[in-house]
Amino acid sequence: MEITYASPSFADLSSASMTSPATNTTSAATGTATSRPVRIIPLQHPNITRTSSSSSSSSPPPFPFSRWAMKLRRMTWIEWIEFFLPCMRWIRTYKWREYFQTDLMAGITVGVMLVPQSMSYAKLAGLQPIYGLYSGFVPLLVYGLFGSSRQLAVGPVALVSLLCSNVLSSITDPSSELYTELAILLALMVGIMECIMGILRLGWLIRFISHSVISGFTTSSAIIIGLSQAKYFLGYDVVNSSKIIPLVESIIAGAHKFKWQPFVMGSIMLAILLTMKHLGKSRKQLRFLRAAGPLTAVVLGTIFAKIFHPSSISLVGDIPQGLPTFSVPKAFGYAESLIPTAALITGVAILESVGIAKALAAKNGYELDSNQELVGLGVSNVLGSFFSAYPTTGSFSRSAVNNESGAKSGVSGIVSGIIVTCALLFFTPLFEYIPQCGLAAIVVSAVIGLVDYDEAIFLWRVDKKDFLLWTITSITTLFFGIEVGVLVGVGVSLAFVIHESANPHIAVLGRLPGTTVYRNVKQYPEAYTYNGIVIVRIDAPIYFANTSYIKDRLREYEIDFVNSTSRCPEVERIYFVILEMAPVTYIDSSAVQALKDLYQEYKLRGIQIAISNPSPEVLLTLSRSGVVDLIGKEWYFVRVHDAVQVCLQRVQNLKGVSNGSSRAPTLSEDKPSLFERLLKQRGENLSITDLESGNGRPPPSNNDKASHLEPLLPKQQ
Repeated sequence: MEITYASPSFADLSSASMTSPATNTTSAATGTATSRPVRIIPLQHPNITRTSSSSSSSSPPPFPFSRWAMKLRRMTWIEWIEFFLPCMRWIRTYKWREYFQTDLMAGITVGVMLVPQSMSYAKLAGLQPIYGLYSGFVPLLVYGLFGSSRQLAVGPVALVSLLCSNVLSSITDPSSELYTELAILLALMVGIMECIMGILRLGWLIRFISHSVISGFTTSSAIIIGLSQAKYFLGYDVVNSSKIIPLVESIIAGAHKFKWQPFVMGSIMLAILLTMKHLGKSRKQLRFLRAAGPLTAVVLGTIFAKIFHPSSISLVGDIPQGLPTFSVPKAFGYAESLIPTAALITGVAILESVGIAKALAAKNGYELDSNQELVGLGVSNVLGSFFSAYPTTGSFSRSAVNNESGAKSGVSGIVSGIIVTCALLFFTPLFEYIPQCGLAAIVVSAVIGLVDYDEAIFLWRVDKKDFLLWTITSITTLFFGIEVGVLVGVGVSLAFVIHESANPHIAVLGRLPGTTVYRNVKQYPEAYTYNGIVIVRIDAPIYFANTSYIKDRLREYEIDFVNSTSRCPEVERIYFVILEMAPVTYIDSSAVQALKDLYQEYKLRGIQIAISNPSPEVLLTLSRSGVVDLIGKEWYFVRVHDAVQVCLQRVQNLKGVSNGSSRAPTLSEDKPSLFERLLKQRGENLSITDLESGNGRPPPSNNDKASHLEPLLPKQQ
């Protein structure tokens, strides 16, 4: 279906079709431009009724989670079981003969890696090593049932352990019983927050934290973690702090207490760990070495300590044997002071665990619901807190080992949990002789991979703004602490988001030669632009924060046109502003009011607004607010090209007089028209199409013209 505008030289295009043929004949006789039909695709406007009943029926439902609620109502009983027990998704399709052997080997590999790592991370958190084993017991088994990822390895991690130590040590002494109670309470709070965010589907909030912030934060945290373990290598106490200056000062101040025995032993263990990790990564046939590294270091250190009993090397000491008993977390009086830390750990869990889980799911060809994953992590933390576990989340290194070992389902996680159970039941007496420097070496070897200097180099090459964000986050984390670093990084990241949103990209468009496609004239300098018409594309939603910026830019384009030396001298100003609104996905009430003000402002200066290709949601908002009626439905178009055709005919006929229009400018009958003067000025026999396109070159021959190309202004046959 097409609409024909017969004579756009009139101020009211809708009345043009009522012009009599005699008028056109007279115009031709007097030398003024004759009307030519312009065929455009009609824009379908929404049918808005003014009655309250119709308005209420057409409005969207008020419930913000309506899609999710509708999905829940359509779920079958099997889907409900899978919703509460995600493990049923892989249990129903589990191939025992094919998958169980690989899951068993992967679970044993990760379990062997987890036992020494969990004790090391517990020491990093300021807890006794047994609590690391407790944290690798119940949470791992629970996640196997409630988690949706089939390869994610849950348990203690270095970053969360550092956060716990940093906050809890400022409340009480790490050697006190209250310290342990607060760590267990923190696990409960983190689990509740993760469950709430998963149920309310609020995981999207973390998207506002950019990758640059995470990279800078983890890099600085890794440095802090490494320095905090220096006391086990150097043989003397170092102040417990999350800031680099106090740590360095404490290390330098105690240099006279240095003991070479733990330093040599710790360095040898660290070298063994790094060598085995490198060989496991670089050579596929030796990948088992990566997982066996921590156990190898612990076994060698334990044998050495058991045989030689070195007095200068501190050992782990007595570790209780047996499984943890059920107990309700205590110290709820401190819950309010732990809320910020719990929120921070929850954010780290979402960024680290969910990110790893989604990457592994994509790699193994199954879908993963990030909100369901949050619920699984939350349930594992909540239930783990009743069995003396401190906060846990997904581990990047252990998850990578689990995936490389061929894990196919949550069975591997359950096997790892069984390995930890066996360690608690039978092997804790052997852990008494583990050197502290050996556990410190395991922590340092794990966090070395978190120092992401390659990312900083990449950001410097690609995006200086992201590099600045990385640098700010990294420096503030190093010098002002983890909490301040995260807050500053997130704040600056949000400031960048707000700045980009409040100052959206706006482009002036032109037509690509030989097409009806309109693109940014800065990107395509050869694109045709038109005298008296400005085509503007707004590449963002329009809302209260960016309306002033958009209005200012539109005024700048108007001033630039008036001051332009390349414009046609016969067209002294802008007559039309075409707004390409295809990229505009949303428009709020402030933007609606700004459009009304802009229309009135343009109307006083004789400028007409035309709107091209608005989305259904935007068009509905404009219709309900009365902007469609204010501007006029005839000024809404499906394509930019349709708007240009209509507007260009009006600019073409600016000096042509129609007797039926009282507002049209008049010219003397013997005075040549605008296009006749242009032709005479150039001294070339150019076609109207070339003048309209802005092309000063002679038109191609008919044989060279492609038949499928739509002419800009089709002449009347």
